[in-house]
Amino acid sequence: MQISEPDNFYDLVIVGGGIVGASFCCALEQELGETPLSILVVEAISPNTNSARQSSFDAKSTALSFGSRKFLEGIDLWQALDDAVSAIHEIQVSDRGRLGSVKINRDEQDVEALGYVVENKRLGQVLNARLNESKKINLLCPALVSCVKATEKGMQLDLNHGDTETRVDASLVVLADGGKSPVCEQLGIAQSVERYDQHALIANIVFEKPHQHVAFERFTDTGPLAVLPLESIDGKNRGSLVWTLSVEQAAQYRELNEEELLPLLQERFGYKLGKILEIGETFVYPLSLCIAKEQVRPSLALLGNVAHTLHPVAGQGLNLALRDTRALVDVLVNAKQQGLGLGEMNVLLEYVACQEADQATTTQFTHNITKLFSSNNEAKVWLRKFGLVAIELLPTLRRGLAERAMGLSKS
Repeated sequence: MQISEPDNFYDLVIVGGGIVGASFCCALEQELGETPLSILVVEAISPNTNSARQSSFDAKSTALSFGSRKFLEGIDLWQALDDAVSAIHEIQVSDRGRLGSVKINRDEQDVEALGYVVENKRLGQVLNARLNESKKINLLCPALVSCVKATEKGMQLDLNHGDTETRVDASLVVLADGGKSPVCEQLGIAQSVERYDQHALIANIVFEKPHQHVAFERFTDTGPLAVLPLESIDGKNRGSLVWTLSVEQAAQYRELNEEELLPLLQERFGYKLGKILEIGETFVYPLSLCIAKEQVRPSLALLGNVAHTLHPVAGQGLNLALRDTRALVDVLVNAKQQGLGLGEMNVLLEYVACQEADQATTTQFTHNITKLFSSNNEAKVWLRKFGLVAIELLPTLRRGLAERAMGLSKS
C-alpha cells in the first residue's frame, strides 16, 4: 500500500520498485505467509497503475524464459499477464552469410513455450497493482535515498519524499535500483566493467509476414541481431528488435529516418518474414559487462542490474535476476524461520553461495557468445560454424542450449 510517511524502522527496505525489486517484494510476501515482517519499498518514479491493457506500438518489451514464467506463476502474477504475452514456440539461430544454423522448438523440449515476450508497461502495471494492494508492504513513491550508511544494528537511510526528509533504520537493505545506482556509488561498491564497443538499437518493427511465434537470433560481424515475436496491433505483424551495432554505426544510424534505416536492417536480417515494412521509435544505448565486486555486505544485498549487467544476447539478464530473486527469498525466509537476523553476513553469504555458479555460467555464456560471434577472425568463424552444425545435428547439445535459453540450466 502507498504511504505518505514511513515508520522509523523496517526489517527490510528495498531501494527500487522496478521489475526486479517489485518481483522480490511480491515473492517474499507470498512465501512469508502470516510471518510478521515490516517491508518498505522506496521508488523514485511514480507507478503507473492504469488498468488499461491496450498495447502501444512502440512499447518496450522483455523476454521472459520458461523458468521465469514458473517463478511468476508461483507468486500468482502470471495469471494477470497471460493475455498480454506472446509465446516463443521456436528459436532460430544463424550466422549471417555463413553455413550453419540451429532450430530449437517447443515440441522437442516438451514445453508449452520456450519463452515469452511481454511489454514492460504491462508487466509494470501488474507488479504495481500488487504492491498497492498489499497490506504488508509499504510503498513510498516518489522518493529518493539521499544518504545511506552502516550502523551497529543494520543500515540507516535518509529519504527525500516531497518536501520531507525522513530517517529510517533497517535490518537489511536490498538494492534493486538499476545499473547506475547512486546508492551503490555512495557506498563505494566498485564494479568490474568490460566495454564491448557496441551499442544496442532497440525498436519495434513490422513485417510483411506473420512471425508464427518464432524468435530469431542472427549473428553479424557487428554482433547479434535479435527479433522477438510480439502480439499484432491493428493487423500489423510486429516484432521486437535488438540490433547490435558498432560505435560508429550507432552514431550514424541514430540520425537516420525510417526510410533510410529500413534497407539497412533488411540487408542484415534477410527476408525470412518478407519485407520489413515499418520501424517504430528507436532507442540506442552502449553495451558493457558490469559486475559488482561485492554483492553483499552486512545488512546489504544487491539484486538485478546493480549486481550484474549483461550483454542482451540470448536475453539472459532479467531472467538471471529473477533466479537471484527466488534464491534470496528462499534464504531470507529460511533465516526468519530459524530466528536469524536478515542482515547477518552468514545469511547473505548463503545466498551468494546459492547463486554463484548460476551467475558465473550465465555471465560467461553471454560474454563468450558475444566475443565469438562478433569477430571475423578466421579461427572463430570456423569454430562457430562447426558449433552451430554440431548443435543442429546432436540432440544432446541442442537440449543443453535450449535449457540455457529457457532458464532451466545452472551448469
